[in-house]
Amino acid sequence: MRKDINNKFNGILKTKTTLFVGIGNALKSDDGIGIYICKNIRQTNKIKTLIVESGIEKFVGKINSIAPEVLILVDCTDFNKDPGFIDFLPIEQIQDFTVNTHTISVKRISEFFKMETYLLGVQPKNVKFGEEFSEKVLVAADKLIKKINA
Repeated sequence: MRKDINNKFNGILKTKTTLFVGIGNALKSDDGIGIYICKNIRQTNKIKTLIVESGIEKFVGKINSIAPEVLILVDCTDFNKDPGFIDFLPIEQIQDFTVNTHTISVKRISEFFKMETYLLGVQPKNVKFGEEFSEKVLVAADKLIKKINA
């Protein structure tokens, strides 16, 4: 994660109630990395997680009722970068990068949320059928989890 992004991310984690939402398909290799990350985040009074897999549209009401100050959508995202590349973007700044395994784009669904919303995307290597993560993607995810849990 770039230093400027890292500073913004750390500032949010230290000062705001945050909900991390794990998006993806666990049966399509790296596409499940958002789920993996959220399953391994240690929840606190300021940090919560929710796994929605490929059906985030079914959780709009629940997310809005949890009402975090910040919503972070964690998903496998094709940035056309090297596998394991991570970016953290305000939802307004994203194009429709999301790997097309979901029924609705992350940008479109974010219009239904009332809170500050970000995409935490991890560049995949492989989104073919399978349950194994690519090595670089898994290493990047584990570093990210360690950072969040610190």
